[in-house]
Amino acid sequence: MGIDIKAGGRKATKKSGRTAPKSENLYLRLLVKLYRFLSRRTDAKFNANVLKRLNSSNTNKPQLSIKSLCKFAAKEGNAGKTLVVVGPVTDDVRVLDVPKLSVCALRFSNTARARIVAAGGECLTFDEYALRDPLGESGLLLKGSVTHREAAKHFGAPGTSHSHVKPYVRSKGRKFEKARGRRPSRGYKN
Repeated sequence: MGIDIKAGGRKATKKSGRTAPKSENLYLRLLVKLYRFLSRRTDAKFNANVLKRLNSSNTNKPQLSIKSLCKFAAKEGNAGKTLVVVGPVTDDVRVLDVPKLSVCALRFSNTARARIVAAGGECLTFDEYALRDPLGESGLLLKGSVTHREAAKHFGAPGTSHSHVKPYVRSKGRKFEKARGRRPSRGYKN
């Protein structure tokens, strides 16, 4: 018997993406169990998104600072919403006064937690938030920037024209990648 080409042949239907976290962290694994149950038993897209983000790698769970949280909380229509971050929340000394925030995150830095609580806000864990709002209707799901890592500045090909990739250089002196193509005084500038 041959292969049915019209029906798709030998095409494999393989799902991409993680189905479980690689981390051995027990708390994270319990959260995955909880949100797997919630995403299966509810039609809320919020729970499926949180589950997907809990399963992802650490570089895809970037941190978010208090500065960003204040910015999103101040936007129109976000008053009274709980800010949900699947990742750590860090402090930002550039923010002088923190408004009253309700934040749910995987982890808080000590200073970030202290400043949120001092402003009359609250820091929630994901299991506490799931009890309070199982469908995530009052939540605003946020994510930090994945490309703001130092390593991301080096991705690409340095030296090629119109490329602004940061090269790995031993030193920043005159003799290190500062010659032709780098300065207009040395022939040309890219």
